[in-house]
Amino acid sequence: MLKRNLYYKCIDHIEKKEITIITGARQVGKTTILKQIETYLKGKNLPSFFINLEDPEYLQLLNEHPKNIFRLFVLPKNKRAYFLIDEIQYLDNPTNLLKYLYDEFSDRIKLIVSGSSAFYIDKKFKDSLAGRKKIFTLYTLSLDEYLRFNNRADLAELAAKIPYQNLSVENIPVTEQREISLHIEQYQIYGGYPKIVLTENDNEKKELLNELLYSYIKKDITESGIKNQQKAMELLKILSEQIGCLLNTNTLSNLLKLSITAVENYLFTLKKSFHIVTISPYFNNLRKEIKKMPKIYFLDLGLRNALLRNFNSPYYRQDMGSIYENFIFRQFLDRLPLDEIHFWRTQQQNEVDFILNGKYAYEVKYNLSNFIPSKYKTFLSLYENIIFNVVYKIGEAKKIKGIFFRKF
Repeated sequence: MLKRNLYYKCIDHIEKKEITIITGARQVGKTTILKQIETYLKGKNLPSFFINLEDPEYLQLLNEHPKNIFRLFVLPKNKRAYFLIDEIQYLDNPTNLLKYLYDEFSDRIKLIVSGSSAFYIDKKFKDSLAGRKKIFTLYTLSLDEYLRFNNRADLAELAAKIPYQNLSVENIPVTEQREISLHIEQYQIYGGYPKIVLTENDNEKKELLNELLYSYIKKDITESGIKNQQKAMELLKILSEQIGCLLNTNTLSNLLKLSITAVENYLFTLKKSFHIVTISPYFNNLRKEIKKMPKIYFLDLGLRNALLRNFNSPYYRQDMGSIYENFIFRQFLDRLPLDEIHFWRTQQQNEVDFILNGKYAYEVKYNLSNFIPSKYKTFLSLYENIIFNVVYKIGEAKKIKGIFFRKF
């Protein structure tokens, strides 16, 4: 069975005392990883117990008291036991269960749990569990995972080795570059939800994305307590046309005829359900540089295209620049923590798309002919210590002092 990159990180963490928490959007493969970990444990002859909290009997017992878990399973005497708990967010008080089992039994049991969205975990974790947990976030498939799921382990290995400091395919042989480019086109159209990637028929892919959009996402919205589901979906559609734009809650409030507080609550839910993500600005000069409004990106382009009902090839679309920028954002997110990815913009609207850990700047241009070097003089003069890159898809790069061109 195909394994996600996160599976190996969880296996590396399996002997740690901390609780292993896997979180992410619905349908990205959290349960599959738990099942694979269970198979790994059984292969090592280690006692493991799987609990799915969608089962009402399990849920009722554990809501009554955490120690009821031992009514379901008997701890072995001379071996550490591994408890794999799926859908932890369904508990009334997940913290109570995890804290009790960790504090009372961490010498005898290891907890590995999943939760379908950080929203539920954030809201229901009344205690920080500081020092007791490590959270692993599972996104939709990264590019190298996508290639592996398409039976191209050779291309996946090449893609995985591309560093964010030099985001380029130019060191890959030309034949492989072309093959990767063909896969990237499909990745940009249908995204990286595992079930959709493994479906060969394009019409079935579209149907599955629509099901995801109007079933699972609506479930996220409903279970978060938002009453006006229609407005939340309308907000998501508006955001799908604002990739890489500043997130202005005042403007969104006017468009949706909702209070700013309501808009902020909706955005919180969409972010915590792993559908959208925001990056914050990078600044040194508090007077001249934007320091508050974030920029918006989607975590999966297939979902975004389903919102627009547009599954046309990226090369024949008006929004190709936005798609490419979002795609490049995912390359950085799959290589760096989110809090190390920023953007730069001044009040005069000078802008650089991405600043990575304060050391590397990236401007994204699908077509290099749209890159105007003079627009970046201000940034280059202010931040001489930051390496400035331009990543692009088509065009011919010219040598310009202080600028590195990366074809991807």
